[in-house]
Amino acid sequence: MSWKVLITDHVWPSTEPERAVLEGGGASVVVAPDGEEGTLVELARDADAIMTCFALVTENVVRAAEQCVVIGRFGVGVDNIAVGTATELGIAVTYVPDYCVDEVSDHVMALLHSWNRKIGLFDRSVKERGWGSQPLTMRMMRLRGKTMGIVGFGRIGQAVAVKARAFGLNIMAADPIVPAETVEAAGGRLVDLPTLLAESDFVSLHTPLTDATRNLIGREELAAMKGDAFLINAARGPLIDEGALYDALSTGAIAGAGLDVMVDNTPPREHPLLSLDNIIITPHVAFFSQESTLELEQRAAAEVVSVMQGRMPDNLVNPAVLGHPNPRHRLGR
Repeated sequence: MSWKVLITDHVWPSTEPERAVLEGGGASVVVAPDGEEGTLVELARDADAIMTCFALVTENVVRAAEQCVVIGRFGVGVDNIAVGTATELGIAVTYVPDYCVDEVSDHVMALLHSWNRKIGLFDRSVKERGWGSQPLTMRMMRLRGKTMGIVGFGRIGQAVAVKARAFGLNIMAADPIVPAETVEAAGGRLVDLPTLLAESDFVSLHTPLTDATRNLIGREELAAMKGDAFLINAARGPLIDEGALYDALSTGAIAGAGLDVMVDNTPPREHPLLSLDNIIITPHVAFFSQESTLELEQRAAAEVVSVMQGRMPDNLVNPAVLGHPNPRHRLGR
């Protein structure tokens, strides 16, 4: 069987690992020159499969892909894919929900430690003004006995809990789905979001982006946090109201924030948050290591090949498609 797969975008140097898997499954590969909707609409018209990283696979793109069988995500979340439209048309959607648990949880702890130990501040002071030039007047916490609040207690949230406990932090978790026993088994306590925000010294977000979680952290939530609290987001940018965060940081309502994601995937250099000294920002790299990227490329491609060959993928986003009256896929047949 010969089939065509469209890769909308990628942030790694080479597509060779996924090409090897896809071509081994009979595919020819086309990489889009850009991720603009118009470009993807045209290239998707004769695609049997679509694979995407950050580009938006909108309703228009999905409907244009009239022979598409499967849409595969290089990543954990699928908020950049019109999953509802895909399900309506009988198209399977796959993803890789567990490939970068170590990397993201490491990155969360790196943001926490960089902030709390003022690594960037001391590094700059030594290089620019000399040894011992920075007066020790800043707030720096002893971590043991402080509280880490984890919003969303899935794979990554649980990995953060393990690493935070190793530094002596107490764990609180807020998650409407996870049972208290799961949190307790990880050494934490399940609470509601207002309690978590009011009592945590560090708050880390690990929820998917849905209509219910968009702007999960807004003015009211930021006002409920401690004045010396630090907010971390390595999940999805729109979980935080950025205007409210700017106001909270610039007025000292909270002490600081560490972001690996923002509402705009490529924010302009003049973005107000980028002007603040009490925020650490990294460019959506928490997922990255050579090991995690290779795993992602190969596993995401293998999921697409499975669907194209009529085998059930390991991670099907939209199981409702299995009951479609006229599906494009051959799963379960």
